[in-house]
Formats: sequence, C-alpha cells, structure tokens
Amino acid sequence: MSSKVFSTDSLLILAQWLAAAFVLVIIGLVVSVGIMYVVDRTQNRHTIRHNYPVIGRFRYMFERMGEFMRQYFFAMDREEMPFNRAQRSWVYRAAKNADRNVAFGSTRDLSRTGTIIFSNAPYPPMAEQATSPEPITIGPYCETPYSPVSYFHISGMSYGALSPVAVKSLSQGAAKAGCWLNTGEGGLSPYHLMGHCDIVFQMGTAKFGVRDKEGRLDEDRLAELGRHDNVKMFEIKLSQGAKPGKGGILPGVKVNSEIARIRGIVEGEDAISPNRHPEISNNEELLDFIEKVRNITGKPTGFKFVMGDPSWIDELIDCILTRGEEAAPDFITLDSADGGTGAAPQPLMDYVGLRVTESLPILIDKLTEAGLHERVRVVVSGKMITPADVAWAIAIGADFVTSARGFMFSLGCIQAMQCNKNTCPTGVTTDDPKLMRGLDPENKSVRAANYHKYMEYGVNIIAHSCGVTDPRRLNRRHARVIKPDGESISLAERYPLPPARRR
Repeated sequence: MSSKVFSTDSLLILAQWLAAAFVLVIIGLVVSVGIMYVVDRTQNRHTIRHNYPVIGRFRYMFERMGEFMRQYFFAMDREEMPFNRAQRSWVYRAAKNADRNVAFGSTRDLSRTGTIIFSNAPYPPMAEQATSPEPITIGPYCETPYSPVSYFHISGMSYGALSPVAVKSLSQGAAKAGCWLNTGEGGLSPYHLMGHCDIVFQMGTAKFGVRDKEGRLDEDRLAELGRHDNVKMFEIKLSQGAKPGKGGILPGVKVNSEIARIRGIVEGEDAISPNRHPEISNNEELLDFIEKVRNITGKPTGFKFVMGDPSWIDELIDCILTRGEEAAPDFITLDSADGGTGAAPQPLMDYVGLRVTESLPILIDKLTEAGLHERVRVVVSGKMITPADVAWAIAIGADFVTSARGFMFSLGCIQAMQCNKNTCPTGVTTDDPKLMRGLDPENKSVRAANYHKYMEYGVNIIAHSCGVTDPRRLNRRHARVIKPDGESISLAERYPLPPARRR
C-alpha cells in the first residue's frame, strides 16, 4: 500500500517539475522573442530584420542552410556545382570498393554541346590482351630522371590547407597505389613522408620550405631536398586554377606553430604568397630559374600554370628552341581555370584564365608543332575525377593527369565548401583535433589507393572499348565532342594535330 502511495506521489512530483519546466521554457521563449523584436526594430543594418522583426531572421538561417539542403534534397544528380552527385558518388563507390555499376540507363545529357563521347571499336581486344602502361621518362638530361608507370597522380595540396591526418592518408595511399604525391606550395612536411611514396615538391611564389628569413630562395635547403630519395621532381608554380595571377592564401587561423616552422613564416598570421616569383618576369628568366633548380637538385624540374593568352606559349617555345631543347622545362603542368582546392577571390575563380577543355589541345599542338612534346612532358589537372575525364585528357595528348579534389572525395570530403574556414566537418581541411578525430589514416589510405586503382581500371575499360590495349594509345580519333547542332565530331577533326616544323 505504501509503495503504491509512494509511486503516485513520485509521479505527481515529476509531473509538477515537468509542468514548471515547460512554463519556464515558454517564458524564456517569450522573453527571447521580445528581446529579438526590440533589437530588430531598433537596428538599421539589416532591412529585412527591421521591417519583419524576428521572422526576418529565418531568411538568413535558410540562406545559410540552403547550400547544404540543395545537395541532399533539391539538386538533380547531374546539375550541382562544382561537382555533381553522380561524379561524387562514383568516387565514393570506387574508394569503398563498392558496386560501381548503374542500371536503367544513363542520366547524363548526351546531346549537350561540349559533351565527350568515345568511339567504340567493332572488334575490341580481348581481356587477356590488356597491357600495363609503359613508364614515361621525365627529365632525360637530369642526373636523376624520373620514370613513373602510372598516368594518374595526386595533385598539389599543401599541409596547412589539408589536415595532417589527411596528408598522412594521401602519402600512405599514394605508396599503395604507386603514384606520386604533390606537396602543394606549403613545403615538405613529415606527414608527406610517412607513406614513403614518390614526392613532387612544389615551389610556390613564397618559396615555403626553401626560403630564407627574407623570403628568398635558400639554395642549401633546396639542395638538401634534392638529395632526398623520395623527392622525385620539382614543380615551380607560376599560377593555379583557383586564382590565376594571385598567390596562395592560408588564413592565419590555420597557421599553427608546426605549419609556421615548416613554411618559415610567423605563427597565427595570414600566409599570403606574392602573385609571382620576383626572380621571374620574362621567359628568359623562367628558363634560367628552371635550369638553376635543376642544376642544384639534379632532378626533373618544370612549371605549373593556367593558360591565358595562348600566344605566350609560342614566345616561350621560341625561347626554348633558341637555347636548345636541353634548356626546356622537363614537364609543364597545365591547370584549369575553373577553381581548385584553394580559397580564392571569386572574380579570379569565375572569370580569369582558360579551362583545360580549351587550353590542353592548344598546348599539346604547339609543343607537337615545335617537336618538343617528347622532350616536355605534359601534366594536366582540373576537375578530372572520373575515368572519362582522364581518358579524354590522354586522348588529347596529356602524358599524366593529376587530381586534388578527387582524392579529397576518396578521403570522405562531402563538398561542404568549408575548406578555408578550419571548420571542415570531415577533418580533411582542418587542424581542429575534434574534427580530425574521425579521419583514420589506415582506413582512408586504403580508400585513396582504391580510388586510384578503379580510376585506372575505368580508363582501361574505355581504352579497350575503343580498340586499344593500353590507355596511353588513346588518341583524338577515339573520342568525339557534341557540336551546337547536336551532332558529334571527332576530336581528331576538331583539333587536328599540326605537323612538326623543321628546325
């Protein structure tokens, strides 16, 4: 009897507490709404909030949440930018070694102007006739040439822009995949070396990692890197796709003590690189600087750029031919002017430079005409994250393709667009320990390697369908592009290769 009374009394007390809490919550809401109403009515910075107090605040919340909601609920599979759901889903499935087949027909618009389609052969080679890609030598006149086998590699992403666990994951993944890892302009960190993979050291305009206290080139440090077994090549960055004509940007909030030490800068201050190398103001000085780096390191040296006026390539080639082909860059990395992993001013990202769909054929044709394509290897990057993208670039004439954002997706990036805010929810582009905690390098390195594996597997499928046993044998006659009238034209006809001119 007493226990029943006790139980009833306890329930009554609990109900009273819940009722009191509910009343307090209601009172708190009423007071909060009243305060917001007064604040909104008395401020003049936001017209919507002044004219529609309290309710107007929802507009800003919906605007902030819109970019995330569209990704999951409103955007169609093929319409989201910069990468649509179909592209990202393929990368995720490849990285997880999941089923990459689709059913019931393509969702891709095959009639859209500029769409690339491949020409299947009537009698494709049998599966057992497949061959492995032959290595391509870069830097034949160097003390230590580099001959990678793979044609797909990891593009430049700096430690600082990426988290240490992300860089470690990519390093281990690159070693498993047999591809190179570009350091980006942030210098060589211990995390780049943890996987013992091949490294391409990128030298940005601020010379992070190879600079003295005044920001000039430290030749002793450069020579030390040249002696490192894992460092295979040196890439001088003139410009990049996210911001042609402007140097790299790393917000001070991401410049911790370790990043500052590796880069040779001040902790907590924005790391803003010059818009060009002070030593390089013309073609002669570019070739001089390439030769200087090559002589100091003994390793292949090239440059990265975004094409603007194509006539500049003619001027550079004339300068190379005057000096002799030994003075040529060992490789050229061509970036696409439609953004990249780095944060950048929107006018530069949206309006400056040429996309690789236009600039790659131009570069290949000009090098071929000058008889330099075998001497100067072409690396291309820019939104090529699926096998069709890579196959197109190889068919046009590229020797190697690199991707940054594709490998970010393989690590779990969800395109949250928080790369420059140190708030990346997946831990890929932040040094916040809480956000990095869920990124396991052992697991993610396998996913990066899987992505590379199935990228090459997908390119092989396209190559075999086109009638060749090795993807490097793809050429322009194997692909077609949709014209404005809806009909297609062969890339060999759209971009006919010029004959090599006599020297």
